[in-house]
Amino acid sequence: MKLLKLVPDDTNLKFLKYRWPFFIVSMILIAASWALVATKGLNYGVDFAGGQEVRVTFEQREEAPIAALREQITTLGYGEPVIQRFGAENQVSIRVRLPEEAESQPGAATAIGNRVIASIESKYSDVRRDGNDTVSGKVAGEFRNDAVLALIAAMLAVALYIWVRFEWQFGVGGLFALFHDVSLTLGMFALFQLEFSLQIIAAILAIIGYSLNDTIVVYDRIRENLKRYRKMPLPELLDLSVNETLARTVMTSLTLLIALLPLVFFGPASLFGLAAGITLGLFVGTYSSVYMASPFLIWLGVDSNSFIPQESVADRQERIARGEA
Repeated sequence: MKLLKLVPDDTNLKFLKYRWPFFIVSMILIAASWALVATKGLNYGVDFAGGQEVRVTFEQREEAPIAALREQITTLGYGEPVIQRFGAENQVSIRVRLPEEAESQPGAATAIGNRVIASIESKYSDVRRDGNDTVSGKVAGEFRNDAVLALIAAMLAVALYIWVRFEWQFGVGGLFALFHDVSLTLGMFALFQLEFSLQIIAAILAIIGYSLNDTIVVYDRIRENLKRYRKMPLPELLDLSVNETLARTVMTSLTLLIALLPLVFFGPASLFGLAAGITLGLFVGTYSSVYMASPFLIWLGVDSNSFIPQESVADRQERIARGEA
């Protein structure tokens, strides 16, 4: 049986021919994304904005009905709640966002928590109240700071890894590609005001991982071709390397899309932001590996001698002593 080939073996697309127009467009998109974040801001969820947390136990159930609870509490008008298991399978923590006026009214936050609990008790007679506490904005701010530091640390660690494995120019190119991917993802969340929570931080980390994987595959082929084709102009060599890895990139992307698109269109509302973020990251991660990470090698001076060990003074003297030219 003949194997399915989505990309023909003789594919020879001139990707790097249009590197400057695509780079300019990318810089405009990065600037627009950060402008949206600065002007419109991110729609922080309870994790990052604070809110009211209630904890309940379903004493006559082995497992808490999380999906039904999410639908029920959403109708109260406090936005999408964050519901997680807390301890045993029948114990849950429910966090809802507080209205702005609740911060200046003593007791308003507790009243909102009591309303959430009363709504649950009206449908489930076996509910036991375990807590009704306010998550302060200060604690939420610490979550935000920790999340930002985690993203920065991940990106720097990736750049360091690429630097050690290849050359420093590859590390710079990979870091800029990751910065491009994260910027456009944040811009999307600012533009459409999708809820930005810890789930989205996980999505961004997944995007960083996918983009890194794709970039390293391309970089590894570039390094092999630099050793193999010593006299080939670098733009042609980069095009060759990208085309040689194109089949793998297309197959990986399509496989991920098959899993992601049903979540985007038919999945629960609580997972929409996560699925949408990873789906966007799939496209921008693939794009950045070609039009961000690869052209940087040209601009930073990588050539066919980049992976040839340089002869030290001692080696040269020893070679001359042996009478070698």
